[in-house]
Amino acid sequence: MSKRTILALTAGGALLAAGCGNQDVVTSNDNVVAGKQKFVQKCGSCHTLARAGTKGTVGPNLDAAFRQALIDGERRTTVRGIVYEQILHPANLKNHSTGTQMPPKLVEGQDAHDVAAYVGTVAAKPGKDAGLLADAVKAAGGGEAAVEKNGTLQIDADPSGQLAYVTKKATGQAGPVTLKMKNTSGTPHDLSIEGNGVNAKTPVTQKGTVQAKATLKPGTYTFFCSVPGHRQAGMQGKLTVK
Repeated sequence: MSKRTILALTAGGALLAAGCGNQDVVTSNDNVVAGKQKFVQKCGSCHTLARAGTKGTVGPNLDAAFRQALIDGERRTTVRGIVYEQILHPANLKNHSTGTQMPPKLVEGQDAHDVAAYVGTVAAKPGKDAGLLADAVKAAGGGEAAVEKNGTLQIDADPSGQLAYVTKKATGQAGPVTLKMKNTSGTPHDLSIEGNGVNAKTPVTQKGTVQAKATLKPGTYTFFCSVPGHRQAGMQGKLTVK
């Protein structure tokens, strides 16, 4: 392993990865489509990986972490092995800016192999995934606008674990409203509203449904997740109140 790679691992502090794909990165038992899906669900809230479409900021940017090492000749099979070992045993990897650490065995068994194979294949690789990989994860936030019904405005978190809601648009009527969010992803989220003097938020939940009360005036609002790093990664949308 190169000295540059070691520095990237110890400085970044959580899950690790590498770049573009030699065929020998993937073994006969690996399923990179499942690996992409599992990565987005379990790892994307903390890590940026361009081809996976994830923008997490709690942990290191996986494209940046290994780009130079790969340019310098680091083998992708080596990096894939590093990814796998750090998924299972991240004890020495800590994000020093936040004090957080990835739990060991966030994914296990074949899932860990699949995630390591996918990340080892695509990190720091220009362009976009093609074929089955392109369709492995549904684009976040592309659903129909949420519409207030009977005084309740429900905007659910993306179930795949991406840092997004199921939609980026919502409409409502002026007056008292119950803000509601369902989260089945396992990634902590809340639903916050700001604008026109209103600041309201639901409790944070990893799995479950939460709600809060607010009184809205006609105008435009922003709804967003207040969990650190989530809004910055794009977990927000526009609420129009008539």
